[in-house]
Amino acid sequence: MSQSLITQELGIIIAAKNHNPTLLNSDFLKYSGIVPAEWELARQPISTQNVSQVAFTNGVMIVAEPTRVIFIEAIEGKVATEIIVADIAKKYVQTLPNVEYEAVGLNPRSYITFDRQQDAASQYLAKTLLSPGPWQEVGTAPVRATLNLVYTMDRCPFYLTVSEAALRNPDETSTPIVLFNGSFSYEVKSVTAPERLGNLHQIIDNWQADLAAYQEIINTKFLAKVPDNTTLVPNVFTMTASAVA
Repeated sequence: MSQSLITQELGIIIAAKNHNPTLLNSDFLKYSGIVPAEWELARQPISTQNVSQVAFTNGVMIVAEPTRVIFIEAIEGKVATEIIVADIAKKYVQTLPNVEYEAVGLNPRSYITFDRQQDAASQYLAKTLLSPGPWQEVGTAPVRATLNLVYTMDRCPFYLTVSEAALRNPDETSTPIVLFNGSFSYEVKSVTAPERLGNLHQIIDNWQADLAAYQEIINTKFLAKVPDNTTLVPNVFTMTASAVA
């Protein structure tokens, strides 16, 4: 049986020293050419000394803190050519080249749903990914688990958290899901600002290869034994634009 993920969002987290969160606002983003002038705000921006946040109606959100900048795009239903968060992140660091950027995390988040049984997600974690034993029999209810895994890849460490959650439906019911939060963690190894920017751009440009590796790991190593009541969905990164439509 072929399983694939509902890929919900892609995040790019850039660690930085002495970054000023108050710089982030919609005017700065538009006047600097980081985002197009026609983008509309999804809600009122947040701006404080410790955190600023700007969210747009197209699903892109930028959060600035003193030690990091976070770029997130909601990508469910999008094909790879429609995903723009990497370009936004590259334009941001190009606009602020003197910030001391230290590391980059390329973070996809996906989930699978279980429609038939409310306890199917927890059973998947407890019975498919974990070994049975008396340690699971403590207490008055089935054990609930979250897995934190670290893989050593050729280019960087890959962190994966597998956890149980739920989606709230319009009729106020909930659908059990298993979340897969991934993070490819890169160190920025440069001294001068031009070297740093070049290294950052090179890392961010890996996003499609990292997404492909992330999906391959989960689809082939984690979902091969998912029970038959798992909802099957198309893989948005291998579909054509016409298939999405």
